[in-house]
Amino acid sequence: MKIIAFNGSPRKNWNTATLLEKALEGASSQGAETDLIHLYDLDYKGCLSCFACKTKNGKSYGRCAVKDDLTRILKRVLDAKSLIFGSPIYFGAVTGRMRSFMERLLFPFSPYVDPPGTLFPRKISTGFIYTLGATEEMAKERGFDHDIRLNETILERIFGASESLCSYDTYQFEDYSKVFAPRFDPEKKAQRRRDVFPRDCEKAFAMGARLAGKDGR
Repeated sequence: MKIIAFNGSPRKNWNTATLLEKALEGASSQGAETDLIHLYDLDYKGCLSCFACKTKNGKSYGRCAVKDDLTRILKRVLDAKSLIFGSPIYFGAVTGRMRSFMERLLFPFSPYVDPPGTLFPRKISTGFIYTLGATEEMAKERGFDHDIRLNETILERIFGASESLCSYDTYQFEDYSKVFAPRFDPEKKAQRRRDVFPRDCEKAFAMGARLAGKDGR
């Protein structure tokens, strides 16, 4: 079984992608096979509200019936040992690309029953890595943690366990002199990139190792 990571950032080599790569390195250190999927490379939409996944005795009950680039990805999830999600926070929530992916992934496994349950066939662990340009204090003041807590709750219900890692006050631009962003102090951002981001990478590595488990299966 593989550990699959999903990059919900449009960038393939910046903060979110780097942390996901570190998480997969941690998983590999435990002997796991890994795969990193860049969602912006795929052609798909969010849930189309067709309810094929909810149709009684339907051939797609509990599965997304839409055929596009996500079809093969969603099938691979069924055999994964663990899943790792990664996204920047845009306007207080994950990117639209990640949100659309989560709709297609999670809704088919969510039956309309009380208490809420899951149709996913087994228990697996998941992790979610968030990157934010905001500081931790700003994020809490603006309620960004609400979306993070909600995602963790949903992932726990569907898959069985979840943990989150937030990388705050990230270095957003390669050259701050070329963008209009007077809110930020480029020197402080650069210093945090040097001093704090490496520690976040270590935390991501540790997350991947935990999700892979000691046996690496």
